[in-house]
Amino acid sequence: MLKTVTAAAMLAGSAIAVQAAEYTIRATANSNENDEDYDGLVVFKNFVEQASNGAIEVEMFIGTQLCSNGAECLQGVADGSIDVYISTSGGASGIFPFVQVLDLPYLMADDRVAETVLENGSSFVQKMQEMTLDASGGAIRLMTIGNTGGWRNFANTERRVASPADMEGLKIRTVVADLPQELVKALGASPTPIPWPELFTSFQTGVVEGSKNGITDIMNMKFPDAGLKYVTLDGHAYMGALWFMNNEKFMAMPEDMRRVVVDGFYQLQQATFASPKRKSIAAYEEFAAAGGDLYVPTPEEKAAFKEAAAPVYDWFKSSVDGGGEIFDALTAAVADAEQEIDAARQADMK
Repeated sequence: MLKTVTAAAMLAGSAIAVQAAEYTIRATANSNENDEDYDGLVVFKNFVEQASNGAIEVEMFIGTQLCSNGAECLQGVADGSIDVYISTSGGASGIFPFVQVLDLPYLMADDRVAETVLENGSSFVQKMQEMTLDASGGAIRLMTIGNTGGWRNFANTERRVASPADMEGLKIRTVVADLPQELVKALGASPTPIPWPELFTSFQTGVVEGSKNGITDIMNMKFPDAGLKYVTLDGHAYMGALWFMNNEKFMAMPEDMRRVVVDGFYQLQQATFASPKRKSIAAYEEFAAAGGDLYVPTPEEKAAFKEAAAPVYDWFKSSVDGGGEIFDALTAAVADAEQEIDAARQADMK
C-alpha cells in the first residue's frame, strides 16, 4: 500500500513538473564547458528556472549540436529553431556589421570602463539593441553583452612585440571579418583568416605566426604546445559576447516571464564579467611557468599602438553600414563612463 502511494505521489510530482514548464528556451554556445559562455548559461538556466518557479525550462546545447558558425546559428535564431545564441562580434558581423565596433582597438581602457559601457540600459547598449532589431527585420533581439575571454592581446611564436614596428611582417590569424584584418594591416602585419579549430596546426606549420586572443583561450587550446611563446598585454579590444534571442519567442511570453528572462541575462552578464578575471590568474601563471614571455607595454608604447591603429577608426566609420552612428554611441558612452568612474574613485579616496 505504502509503495503504491509513494509511486503515485512521484508520478504526480513528475506530472506537475512537466505541466509547470510552460516555456522552453533552447540556448546554444559554440564553445566548451571550460568557457565563460558555459559559465554564463549555467547561471542563466539556474536563475530563470528558479525565478519562474519552473514555468521556464532552459535547454543548453554546448558545442555545435544545433549549428556550427555565426551565420548558421543566427539564421536559426531568426527562424526560431534556436532561441538563444552567443556570438563574438566577428561571428555576427556578416549579418550585423556594426557590432564590429567592439573590436575597435584601444577605446576602452579597462574592465571597469567596459562593464559600465556595456551594462544594460546604457545609451550604447540601447543603440546596439535598436540597430539589431532593425537590421534583422524585428526577428533577432540583442539581450545583453557579456565577456568571453577577457581582453584581446597580440600573441606570436617569433618575438616579443613592444611596438608596432615589431609587428612588421608577422602573419597574424584573424577571423574572416573585415575590421580585424584592417587592424592587423594598419600595424604592419599580414592578416590571415584561419578557422578557430585549425589554429593549433597553423601555428605548428607556420601558416600563421600570431593571433589576437585572450590568455584563457590561449591556454585552453594549448597553443604554447604549438609554439606560441610571446604575449603582449596591450589589451587592444574587450572580447564582447553578444547574446541574441528570437524576438518572437521573447515577446510571446507574458510580462512577468519576460522580466525573469531579462533579469536572467543580467545574472549571465555578471557571471561572464567575473569568470575571465578568475580564470586568467591560473592561465598567466601556467603560461609563464612553461617559459612564455609576458610583456606589458609602457603608456608611451601603448600610445604608439593606438596612433598606428587610428586609420581603422576612419575605415570603420566610412565603410561599415551604421559605422559612424555606432562609433559615436560607443565613444560618447566611454567618455561618460570614464567621468562617472573617476568621480566615484575620487569619492572613495577621500
